Amino acid sequence: MSRTARALLQLPPATAAAIEKLGADLAVARLRRKESLKTWAKRMGVSVPTLQRLEAGDPAVGIGIVATALWLIQRDGELRALAAPEHDRGAIEMDVRAAVELGRKRAQASAEARMQRVKD
Repeated sequence: MSRTARALLQLPPATAAAIEKLGADLAVARLRRKESLKTWAKRMGVSVPTLQRLEAGDPAVGIGIVATALWLIQRDGELRALAAPEHDRGAIEMDVRAAVELGRKRAQASAEARMQRVKD
């Protein structure tokens, strides 16, 4: 089994559902524009089967293909913010914990320094 296949098997259910919804939403966007699979695939530079896999929510479809589909519906600008550091809650929480720990250590060092001055 390839690494990609193993990675896809470990895809969290909520993430798989989100990818399926994205595919379905892209299909709706294409249909609302009254574009055929063949025309849309040609505009994207992919085969009809690849477009069908995208619209079916296949998580193995490449991100470049997804980005191109988003570009066709003028939503590719959203990609810039998806993993922006300022929206990374996990890293922000880690930074806050590190700052709290640093503050605790500094307060402790300050208290020890005061006690040392009192002794001297």
